[in-house]
Amino acid sequence: MRAGSHRWLIVLLLALCAPAFAQAFPDKPISIIVPFAAGGPTDTVARLIADAMAHDLNQKVTVENIGGAGGTTGAARAAKAPNDGYTLLLNHMGQATAPALYPKLAYDPLTDFQAIGRVADVPMTLVGRDNLEANDLKQLVAWIRANGKKVTFGHAGRGAVSHLCALLLMKSLGVQMTPVAYKGTGPAMTDLLSHQIDLMCDQTTNTLTLIRNGQIKVYGVTTRTRLPSLKDVPTLAEGGVHNVELTVWHGLYAPKGTPKPVVDRLASALRAALKDPTVTERFAELGAVPAKPNEATPAALQALTRSEVARWTPIIKAMAGPPE
Repeated sequence: MRAGSHRWLIVLLLALCAPAFAQAFPDKPISIIVPFAAGGPTDTVARLIADAMAHDLNQKVTVENIGGAGGTTGAARAAKAPNDGYTLLLNHMGQATAPALYPKLAYDPLTDFQAIGRVADVPMTLVGRDNLEANDLKQLVAWIRANGKKVTFGHAGRGAVSHLCALLLMKSLGVQMTPVAYKGTGPAMTDLLSHQIDLMCDQTTNTLTLIRNGQIKVYGVTTRTRLPSLKDVPTLAEGGVHNVELTVWHGLYAPKGTPKPVVDRLASALRAALKDPTVTERFAELGAVPAKPNEATPAALQALTRSEVARWTPIIKAMAGPPE
């Protein structure tokens, strides 16, 4: 038999085996790595999706929190995991901003991962400790300008969206504050609640309940228009703070080389999860918008990640001396 015939035979056998392989997957629990501490917004999104995907996959789906270095520690762990579909990564847009902030990044977000699908978009809020003297955005801007580096701003590490928000805010105001890095916005929020830091940007999945309970002060939202869930809260642009527009997308990834039948099965389970009434109702309560079916696909998330890397890299590099 000729070499060419051998190749065609192998291709045919793989094609015949693929449906059976997909049908057999999964036959054990799946782990989703969240590259931030438990209790944060990305963790909240992951746990909602994990529970719903478990029903569709008929297997347990757990969340493993591996925080540190703005989400890059957990992402690096996921990139090196076996490419069998049993270890996944749920990350936000920090997946696309990290390359510009970490010159020696241990992975390439475009080539070391196989996209599965977009999960949800979540707005951000600029919030402060409840005893901060500023009561609205105008007063806050004046307070920041008067205090400068005395103002402490919590974030989840270089490359995290909360860090990017801090960079954009400082650039917009022309003021250098003192950023304080954490392994996630969950522990940062704990310190904000105990008055250990002054301000932070965080997603509505982590702030809405605290805002409504009066446990933290909210000064603005990072979206182009006001949020239905926070109708009385102005956009930052309304308060004269421009170019700090951020809506945080979240995506589900597998290590590169994960077989296509497995990726397709996971993407199908993701789309089913995004239609789950419990997920849609909870997302609505938290101000999150679930991805549409045509967005929750491997091709759509891969295209989004690529475009976001291209979008944010020059913006971040143009910011002189980004703080730790």
